[in-house]
Amino acid sequence: MNRASNSFSLLQATAATLGLAMLLWSFGLPSLRFAEAANVTSFSDTLSDSAPSVVANHTIQFVTPTGLAAGEIISLTFPAGFTGIGALTAEDLDLKVNGVDQDLDDNPASGAIWNVTAAGQVIDIESGTDTVGPGETVIIEIGLNASYASTSDSQITNPAGLTSYEIGLTLSNSDTGKTRVAIVDSVTVTASVDTLFTFTVNGVAAGTLVNTADSTGGDTTATAIPFGVLDADTASTAAQNIEVSTNAANGFVVTVETDHQLLSANGADIDGFRNGSYDASPVAWESPGATPGQENEYGHWGISSNDTTLTGGLSDFFSGGDNFVSASTTPVEVFRHDGPTDGTVAGEGNADIIYMVETTALQEAAEDYTATLTYVATPVF
Repeated sequence: MNRASNSFSLLQATAATLGLAMLLWSFGLPSLRFAEAANVTSFSDTLSDSAPSVVANHTIQFVTPTGLAAGEIISLTFPAGFTGIGALTAEDLDLKVNGVDQDLDDNPASGAIWNVTAAGQVIDIESGTDTVGPGETVIIEIGLNASYASTSDSQITNPAGLTSYEIGLTLSNSDTGKTRVAIVDSVTVTASVDTLFTFTVNGVAAGTLVNTADSTGGDTTATAIPFGVLDADTASTAAQNIEVSTNAANGFVVTVETDHQLLSANGADIDGFRNGSYDASPVAWESPGATPGQENEYGHWGISSNDTTLTGGLSDFFSGGDNFVSASTTPVEVFRHDGPTDGTVAGEGNADIIYMVETTALQEAAEDYTATLTYVATPVF
């Protein structure tokens, strides 16, 4: 009998609830609804640096199944060990809803779309006027990666402990979520690369245009520049091509020097350009002065280059097409580059070094005018 009475009471309660719902519906009033919490999805926090005790940016992302109404709050809770949270302001955060940046402020009375409050271990982002639709993606950037409206100047400092830490998320609509970040020691990666440096001297064939004005008059090899018989009052041109391949970070420099001016066994010489003045600044080629009694004006020889990036004014070698300096017993820069090269690109990996000699009818006769050139190629690290 008691069991039947209990069943009858349950039926009465059910009928009363259904009757109330029908009555509310008949008057157009809202029916009863029970709020139900949901878990956010795709919840993650990506650190810019996961090393212990260093400052880092946070990029937090999640999807709210329920959405947010105006006036509701996104609340992030960081565990003990993360410091600097209370110093964050709106300028240190960016908020994106479905990829659209939102306006943030620190003052709820300002009427901003969203307002930021940070204290202790908690960051609250309260909707002033905006909403988030169900299933929309929310991204929160914290630190120097926040740059939508202003420039951030604060970050969160990682804990010292080498472990994982749980970060909590609570929304006013009762959606919640938890994610973790791991704090790990930095990994130092080391490697070494052997130095590569190859320097090659090549001959240049006769008839090769080596600057904008001069073609070579005879063949050269890697070890010889045979001018042959010099005709009075006629300049003779020869050249060598040099190649450099290197992985030196700052490239290389190539210089050339001679052991002496062109000398013969009888003591006669062909002096340095111009007229024995041994010019060190590039100037256009000039014929010797040919003044009787002025031995240094009987003949001279000089050096040029088609590299346009030389230092100390030597890039003027090529500005006029045929500028020269004297061959010198001190190094003359003839080629340089400021980075790695494979030897194939003109002006970077290869260049023509140009030699010119001219004598007058007064130049002493001899069959053995000789000088020895030395190239020095130096990598720059």
